[in-house]
Amino acid sequence: MYDPYKALYIHAPFCKQRCRYCDFATQAVDPSSPLIREYVDHVILEIRRAGKQGLLSQVETVYLGGGTPSYIGLGAITEIMYILGLSMHLTDQVECTMEANPDSLTERMVNDLWALGVNRLSIGVQSFDDSVLRTLGRVHDAQAARRAVEIAHGRFRNVSVDLMCGIPGQSAESFRQSLHTAIDLGVTHVSVYPLTIEPGTPFDELVSRGAMPEPDDDVEAEHMRIAAQDLSQAGFERYEVANYAKPGFQSRHNTAYWTGKPYLGIGPSAATMTQNAERRMRKQDDVITDDLDARQMRVEDVMLGMRMSRGVSERTLSRACELAPELRAVMESLVERGLVRHCDGRWQPTERGWLCGNELYGAIFDVAP
Repeated sequence: MYDPYKALYIHAPFCKQRCRYCDFATQAVDPSSPLIREYVDHVILEIRRAGKQGLLSQVETVYLGGGTPSYIGLGAITEIMYILGLSMHLTDQVECTMEANPDSLTERMVNDLWALGVNRLSIGVQSFDDSVLRTLGRVHDAQAARRAVEIAHGRFRNVSVDLMCGIPGQSAESFRQSLHTAIDLGVTHVSVYPLTIEPGTPFDELVSRGAMPEPDDDVEAEHMRIAAQDLSQAGFERYEVANYAKPGFQSRHNTAYWTGKPYLGIGPSAATMTQNAERRMRKQDDVITDDLDARQMRVEDVMLGMRMSRGVSERTLSRACELAPELRAVMESLVERGLVRHCDGRWQPTERGWLCGNELYGAIFDVAP
């Protein structure tokens, strides 16, 4: 018997154009492509099936991600949201997020999404600098990005934007200006992601043939420090390594991933995590990608918890140490190395711990690989 799902992720695998850095499970198609119709029919069947099986009865957060959900069109989104509303309790207490890109978000879509039960919009801005957007291969410009956020605020109070940093040619001042544009536009949540070069992407090819430099770790660290400083001064709280929110606007859905709540994935390449007291299993397209025993689960809970500013409680660490007693010595060594602090009964990542995340998370993971 597995624990009930608390989060639902629906993946829309389509975009107008694949960005140069993207390795997500997406494809660029014409908006009239029959692939979109096939996808919508499949998702509707999966939602109905999950509802009939009772898998959605305790879902607390819904996230429509991609790809670009807004790109599949208002009619397709309406069909999906209508079936979702029939299959689960899509009340105001359920956080329902949809991702959108500036090029495909319209005023009518914003109004209809609100009426359909979406209560949080996450807009893929990446930058408010036109030259940086061109480098990334985005299809929108800075003006469209600003307009999208303004349109979103016509109905939504809970609006998030994604920003990227450490991009070749992106100065600290350019990144800071993007941060302040987001702040001035009144968003309540900002996600800041350093650029990573993923295998098989156009950026990977450019780096391989020397046409583009590798991202500079020091530059990325500087940009992340700027984000922490400027967003904090603007009233945002850094609640996770890459996420900042005004009080009361933390992403409950993303927090579910970091706190070990079971989640159901619907759509191509969407991941599902099921668990009980003895086993945690992740699947993607019906293929098991993780199969953890109780010892590994408890250590993973500590590792994931260290992504969050609140870290983990002494109780959580003690429970993990019941099955992996060597973990306590590892945590104490991380304190000595300045990656973790132990205060008021909690173990929390330091700023250096976040900047050296591979070192921090790797040390914990190695206790129960």
